[in-house]
Amino acid sequence: MTDSAGTTLHAASREALATAEQRLGEVLGDPGANPAVVGEELYSFAHLLGSEIRLRRAVADASSDPAARQGLVRGLLDGKVSEPTLQVLDTVVTGRWSKPRELLDGLTALAASALLQGAEREGNLETVEQELFSLARVLTDQPRLESVLADRTAPTEAKRRLVRELFTGKLTSVTQTMLEQAAARPRGRAVANALDKLAQQAAARRDRSVAHVVTPKELSEQQREALAERLRRIYGRPIAVHVEVRPDLIGGLLVKVGDEVIDGSAAGRLRALQGELTR
Repeated sequence: MTDSAGTTLHAASREALATAEQRLGEVLGDPGANPAVVGEELYSFAHLLGSEIRLRRAVADASSDPAARQGLVRGLLDGKVSEPTLQVLDTVVTGRWSKPRELLDGLTALAASALLQGAEREGNLETVEQELFSLARVLTDQPRLESVLADRTAPTEAKRRLVRELFTGKLTSVTQTMLEQAAARPRGRAVANALDKLAQQAAARRDRSVAHVVTPKELSEQQREALAERLRRIYGRPIAVHVEVRPDLIGGLLVKVGDEVIDGSAAGRLRALQGELTR
């Protein structure tokens, strides 16, 4: 199993994350809990654990007393974060994580989940999903910007400022926060890839799988709906269609659902023919 960033989790960590996700849902079910605040505070604690190795090891040490780990975190954060966040962290730090790094990855996944639940509550979840996908395409097309944001040696605050200068007012607050966090903790992975994983997580909250569709020209809403329906019949489940326009495709469509690629493009057919001729 993988978390929202595509990181593989071992069995104990999968169970710990599932339990924490359930607790997060319970906490955010209270009308007084603010998902945006909880998400940002969970991200902040993840950032702290990422920079403080000894603390990360201490809160992930499954051989220690769970109540002691809970007390350590509450003592550190009490009065600095909201009570709903502390309630979620109570469950996170008393779980049995396979590795300290997996606790950190799980915490990051929980932070994203909190923000997405907030977007869902406000009716913006589909918008956030599309923004995350579009941002990933922007970074893919602009490798210099991707390189700057993914640079682990660059100051985190400098990358946050860059994101705000480029995107403030152009994105929902949830998407912008997720972009800042993906840049703050790239861990050697491309930021575009992290955003794609987050878009998939958003689609999963809408009970949909993602189809990455590459086409030489923009599809109309009617064409998107027709394609989504055709893919739903093929895969037997609802599909969220994310479209990338690439004029160099010549014609047709390139569709990727999970690890499966359906290449109906003219370029794809030419490559297939070339392959047959060179056998």
